[in-house]
Amino acid sequence: MLVWTRGGRAAVLAVFAVVVAVVFIAPIATVVAAGLAGRWTGPLPSDLGFANFGRALSGEQAASLSVSLQTALLAGGAALVLGTWAALAAREAPEWLRRTTDAVFHVPVAVPSVAIGLGVLIAFNERPLLLGGTKWIVILAHAVLVLAYAFSGVSAALDRLDPGYRQAAESLGAGPIRVLFRITLPLLLPALGAAAGLSIALSMGELGATIMVYPATWKTLPVTIFAATDRGEVFDAAASTTLLVLATLIALVVLGRLRGRAALR
Repeated sequence: MLVWTRGGRAAVLAVFAVVVAVVFIAPIATVVAAGLAGRWTGPLPSDLGFANFGRALSGEQAASLSVSLQTALLAGGAALVLGTWAALAAREAPEWLRRTTDAVFHVPVAVPSVAIGLGVLIAFNERPLLLGGTKWIVILAHAVLVLAYAFSGVSAALDRLDPGYRQAAESLGAGPIRVLFRITLPLLLPALGAAAGLSIALSMGELGATIMVYPATWKTLPVTIFAATDRGEVFDAAASTTLLVLATLIALVVLGRLRGRAALR
């Protein structure tokens, strides 16, 4: 709806600001405040300090944060490679096969993550692909869950590419491999960075499938946070959640800067 008057625009902006503050800012601010709190018996937290963050940066919580970062990087990288390969292959396939590929790669988005976790656990808990009880089953489950987003991001970018670049390179004698690595992939770098960032962010916060498959030696931070909350250790869980958000934001900022440099080229 178009608002033409200055007062109307101000009212719309005020309502939008209130919605953003209530829906997005307030929950995160509450988590940060709980992470700093020693007690919270009134409307505001008390005994503020960094003791909860000290515990979150040591012991099991610190190990879980490291596990989450490793899992996100490995799963995101695997999803990006496979999703890019599938998007490039589907681009040259017949229309019916392209639609089939698109549907298959989006199946993990259409079903609950718990179902994906259970399916991975059953499928890879017997020889010859015995991954149960290892970190690789967690990484595989995360890769399956974020694969659809990597595939979608690269496919959308491919649809926007001007075919003239490839045609010009081919007319000058460049083969398919040279066109791929010298023309197509460099033009896709911003989209690849965006897909990698989204994959890592989703993997960092994944819980449903992880609970189904994780071994005791490879516990991600969301699982640790869930366990702490279940034990009633809300302040420790809030501190760990704050660190999880910060780690995710840092990863996204780094990938965003790399994507920006790629776009400038």
